[in-house]
Amino acid sequence: MLEINNLVIQRDGQALHYQLAVAEGEILAIQGRSGVGKSTLLGALAGFVDTESGDMRWQGQSLLPLAADQRPVSMLFQDHNLFEHLSALDNMQLGFPGLAPKEELLEAAKALDVDELLQKKPTELSGGQRQRIAIIRTLLRPEPIVLLDEPFAELDQHTRHQAADWVKRTAKQAGKTVLLVTHQQEDVTQLADRLLVL
Repeated sequence: MLEINNLVIQRDGQALHYQLAVAEGEILAIQGRSGVGKSTLLGALAGFVDTESGDMRWQGQSLLPLAADQRPVSMLFQDHNLFEHLSALDNMQLGFPGLAPKEELLEAAKALDVDELLQKKPTELSGGQRQRIAIIRTLLRPEPIVLLDEPFAELDQHTRHQAADWVKRTAKQAGKTVLLVTHQQEDVTQLADRLLVL
């Protein structure tokens, strides 16, 4: 269980308040108007945004004392997910403790139609191709909590549907707890177990 209790974050002179619980293995979609604090919540969970008061707990343990790299969290940002000097395959293999699961990564690349692009650098890829590479790495890393901030924004209708289907299937098979920020109702319908409107 992921529990966020009386969490307060100061952003741009206003206090943002959060109170929610997400069951282990649940996919929670988060919507709300711009500036309401959706991305801020994900950043706080990942350890990139400071909190003022309250607590965030995973399986009963507070996340607050943990540095970003110690948290049980894998996060996909809205952009800047890839290192420009590395190939797509090298980017996909980052962040794993020990050896990356290369076979799983290659299978995922095939499922999302980026398997022919793995030797290319990010600068040679379209926005949608870069996003799919980043989605694969984020979902296949071992952390039990996955944070997705507008993960399909760069994708066309067909690819969006394909990627959402893969994310749901992969997350459910691995028992991951997913928080998904999206403006698109179709993402909620296709992917989420529950919707939270901030």
